[in-house]
Amino acid sequence: MKIKKTILLTVVFTILCSCTQGHSTAQKNQQTIDGKTFPNKIDHIIIVIEENHSEKEIKGNPKAPYMNSLLKQGTYLSNYHAIEHPSQPNYLNLFSGSNQGVTNDAVPKRRFAASNLASSLLSHHYTFAGFSEDLPYTGFTGFSIRRGGYARKHNPWVNFSNVPKEVNQPLTKFPKNFNQLPTVSFVIPNLSHDMHDGSIAEADQWLKSHLSAYVQWAKKNNSLLILTWDEDDNSEKNKIPAIFVGPWSKQG
Repeated sequence: MKIKKTILLTVVFTILCSCTQGHSTAQKNQQTIDGKTFPNKIDHIIIVIEENHSEKEIKGNPKAPYMNSLLKQGTYLSNYHAIEHPSQPNYLNLFSGSNQGVTNDAVPKRRFAASNLASSLLSHHYTFAGFSEDLPYTGFTGFSIRRGGYARKHNPWVNFSNVPKEVNQPLTKFPKNFNQLPTVSFVIPNLSHDMHDGSIAEADQWLKSHLSAYVQWAKKNNSLLILTWDEDDNSEKNKIPAIFVGPWSKQG
């Protein structure tokens, strides 16, 4: 059965966070399964979204050595599919379980009040932030900027009236102390670093430079990285990679 990134993945994210009851060390709140010890809670989740590449373009590609190392370290969803084309409806689906009637990349004509990942987390006293590379300042809702590769269509939370503007953060605000991360964070590379305009190799190196320290920290601190793509290269099949890396991830 195909796994599609609609409400299913949103529910997965919410369930993963629903066990969180504040911060703790890796030595606390553990369970033993088949002689192996695992955390029974997840403190932080980071979701990174890349652009416009299918599974066959990434898996085993020597131009993406870091991404393939994550694939080997973590759990790989081998039958994972985007919903549609182009980009923006997929981001909205991932964030809210629906494209909210949006079928293109234009700025939506209105803001939405539908439930979404951020509003659900906040209503249950958890935290959320979206960190976008080249976003000029916190709360920016504009379409584009003169310099840099920020794209509003890749930033779905700006379209919801029930998500406070303060959660819309530039990547420069990403905490150096990972304990200060929100419960769930999105990290959105700019167009040069997400494979939209730049190369696979550039995106791979960017990801390693910006997230490798978090990945190593996450394994020891009950936390998780999710790496996925918005859509494939415009095919009907729309099969994309999705990788979960954390202390409990089953390798391969």
